[in-house]
Formats: sequence, C-alpha cells, structure tokens
Amino acid sequence: MQRVTLSLAWPLLRRKAFWGWRPSAAMSSLLIQQPKYSWLKELGLKEDNPGVFNGSWGGSGKVVTSYCPANNEPIARVRQATLEEYEETVQKAKEAWDAWADIPAPKRGEIVRQIGDALRKKLKVLGNLVSLEMGKISVEGVGEVQEYIDICDYAVGLSRMFGGPVLPSERPGHALIEQWNPLGLVGIITAFNFPVAVYGWNNALALVCGNCCLWKGAPTTPLTSVAVTKIVAQVLEDNKLPGAICSLTCGGADIGTAMSKDERINLLSFTGSTNVGKQVSLVVQERFGRQLLELGGNNAIIVFDDADLNMVIPSVLFAAVGTAGQRCTTTRRLFLHESIHDEVVERLVKAYRQVRVGDPLDSNTLYGPLHTTQLVEMYKNAVEQARNQGGNVVCGGMTIDRPGNYVEPTIITGLPHDATIVHTETFAPILYVLKFKSEQEAFAWNNEVKQGLSSSIFTKDVGRMFRWMGPKGSDCGVVNVNIPTSGAEIGGAFGGEKHTGGGRESGSDAWKHYMRRSTCTINYSKELPLAQGIKFE
Repeated sequence: MQRVTLSLAWPLLRRKAFWGWRPSAAMSSLLIQQPKYSWLKELGLKEDNPGVFNGSWGGSGKVVTSYCPANNEPIARVRQATLEEYEETVQKAKEAWDAWADIPAPKRGEIVRQIGDALRKKLKVLGNLVSLEMGKISVEGVGEVQEYIDICDYAVGLSRMFGGPVLPSERPGHALIEQWNPLGLVGIITAFNFPVAVYGWNNALALVCGNCCLWKGAPTTPLTSVAVTKIVAQVLEDNKLPGAICSLTCGGADIGTAMSKDERINLLSFTGSTNVGKQVSLVVQERFGRQLLELGGNNAIIVFDDADLNMVIPSVLFAAVGTAGQRCTTTRRLFLHESIHDEVVERLVKAYRQVRVGDPLDSNTLYGPLHTTQLVEMYKNAVEQARNQGGNVVCGGMTIDRPGNYVEPTIITGLPHDATIVHTETFAPILYVLKFKSEQEAFAWNNEVKQGLSSSIFTKDVGRMFRWMGPKGSDCGVVNVNIPTSGAEIGGAFGGEKHTGGGRESGSDAWKHYMRRSTCTINYSKELPLAQGIKFE
C-alpha cells in the first residue's frame, strides 16, 4: 500500500510539505469551532487535543494541525508524543499486559465485543470524521468504521476457537500438543487512507490473542486516532481494566523509528509504501523482531473477450475511482482483450464523466479529493510521465478548479505493458489501459510488476478461472474472478506477496501472526524412551 505520509525516520518522510504549504492554523478559524462541525465534539474532540494515551491522556511534543482535504482548512490540533512519553507508554503497556494475559481468551473476547458495540453507537459520526479528515466519501467513511465493527464480531467468535492440535506421538505414553500463547506488545503503524479499519484489523485480533497494543496513526489523520482511542479507552475503563492495554502515541519520524528499534515490541505491524516498508523490515529484522507488512499494490484487472461487460464497467469504475484511487487495492492497470478494447474504453470514458465530484460529506458525492497537495503533485507528475512515454490521455488528466485537493479521474491508453510509469504505483486515480492477445500474455503482464497484492479476471470460462487461481496464474495474495480488485471481506486473510510484504491481516489464520507457538511433549508414562532409540545404561 503506497501511503507516503506514514512517518519513520528516513529521508522520504522528512519533508515538511504536509504542513508547509498551508496557512497557519493560528491565523485561520478551526472547523471544529464552526456550528456546522459541532458534531466533532460528540467524539470528545476539542480545538486542542492530547495525542498520547497510556491510561491517562497527555502529550507535550510538537503540535500538529489536521486539515480537511476538501478545502484545506484546519480542523483542530493535536499535540504529539515526545520520546520520553513514548518510553513511559511502552512501560505502562508492558505492565498492563501482566493483567491482560491472565484473562481467559473468551473473556477478552467479551471486551472486544463491547468495543464493537461502542463503535456502533458512534458509527455515523466517526465515519464522518474519516471523511472530513481523510477525504473519502461519507459512505466509505462509515463503511470503514463498519469494518472495525465486523472484525470485532469475528474476533469474539475467534476467542473461543483458536488453538493448536493434539498430535499423535510416536512414543508410547506421550502426548504431543501445539500450544499458542500471546506475544506481549503489538506495535501498529497505520496509514492515512484507512485510518480506522487497518488499526481495527490488528487491534481486535491482537486483543483476543492476549496482546496489548501501541498505535501510531498517520500524522495527517491524528484526530481519527484520538477519537477511536477515546472510544476504546472508555470500554476498558468501564471494565476496570488498564487503559494502557490499548495505548496511543501520535507522532512523527522519531516515534516510528523508536517502535521499529524497540525490542519490547514483540510484533510490529506496518502499513505503508514499499520503500518505507523495506527500511522498517531491515530495522526490525536486525533485532530479530516479528513484523507484519502491508505495502504497495499495482493491481490489475484482466477482461477477456467472453466477459460480461455490464459487470466489467461498474467494477472497473469502482475499483479505479473509489477513494480517489487511494486504496491499496485500487485498480491501476486494466488489460483488455484486443477484440473488446475500443468498446470498453468508450464505455468507461462515458461512465467516468458521470461521476459526481464534490464534498465528501455530501451524500450525493461519489468522488472526493486526494488527501494532500503532495499527492496532487504526484498525480500531475505521473500524467506528464505517461504522456512522455507515449500514453494517450482519453479522459481526465487535469486538476479540478475548486478548493481542496481535487483531480480528474484519468484513463490513459497506448502505453506498452512494461512502461516505467505503468510499473510505478501512483497513489491517485490513474488507470492505464492495455491491449492483450492471449491468456498467457495477460497472466504474465499481471505478474511482471514487483508488487503482488490484488488481481482479478473477468471471464465465463471455468477452466480459465481455475488456471488463474492455480500455480501458473496470478502471483498475488488476493486473486478474484468476476469482481474487482478492491472490496476484500474480513473473513479472508488480507495481504500480498513480493514487494507487498507477505503479511496477512483480518480473517482465516491471520491470528497466528499475533501469537507464538510451542510444541509441547508430555510424558505421562513411567518410561523414558529417548529420541533415535538412544539408551543410557
């Protein structure tokens, strides 16, 4: 997932472009002060908010202002953590684990159930905050909070089900058991584009598995991090549990680096760009720490000549334009069989021109802004590079003349499949459309990029479907048929291969990331048979 605004101490993220271009919040009125946005206070937010929680709220580090991408106006301020406050928070989280680990898993599941119910009560208002601060449309903002609720429901059931098998022992009078135990402290670094759901995927599973959590959200969505933590903290308080079980340290590069290096963090879950993820991986691996990486995706849809185009057009539109192209699973490459290429492009262009652009909080809006002006510049540069490499912009390609970070959803044809820009993940609504001749050619093109997150084909050929899912088909972690690349369900493990990082979150057996496994042999006999038939007499 390319989310370049995540903060760790590397040059890519030292730029101050996120705030430098914006007017000083001290010189502008905050949106939270306006009656139109008074609902923000229902989430416990104020003009100035503490960005550290470890059982109590604090924060004495840098003050950052959160801005609304739809108009670039300041919403409210958050004071980040210092390294000293990070240290204190880790210590309190480790202390809280002593109590949390002793609670039976089904009882931990009950706490997670209550977190889900608390989120339900704030579903609409928290979803609106996601739209206001991140920029995705309201139905997507609410839907993201619903994902956290859904994974809570999933985790409640899991709390009574996970475990290891009793295995047959080759020695008489012996039992062989696989025992799973919590890791301890799980560090979670999330990105701007899913400021609630990705934390939820990690948090719910980590909790039922017996871990405490330390969260550092994206620096450009700190209000969402604070609001979510307030909801979770209230549940812990109501149950007389240590608040540090779910800790928060809003921060920048220094906090991200500290988490990567900290041997007390037993698992670091990082969601971000491949470039930064590689650096995180090296730092964590240096201390032989565990890591869960959710990184870049250069996802493709392949449309064969037997596909139902009435399914293809809305699927591509949703996957390429949804969240303004800022999903890790956004479709960025569209491979069309040469016999249907022109028809599909024509229909897509028509559909693109009907997309309603506007305020993300307006229920009629289908397409909102990019998150930052930096992403707008990346969009403009990518379009220019595509043109220079021989691409033909058949739709979009321009910024939109209105307040905020709006760009036109863009379709580009005529590029070779291996063009540099086609192999570059640009976190923007740019779709590269390519012609192919054969199944073998299309499958190879799908797999030739470095990332391996999501992929999809549209066809009625059952044999082709199974070839696509087989060993010579897609090399991605998400392999779909007749549905788009985005919209993964929480019941399946989510993640990708190659430069996407190999991590898995959410459903299936992703819970195993958050636990350690022990193989236990119990001798209940009066004999002592040794391995390999060895006898000491």
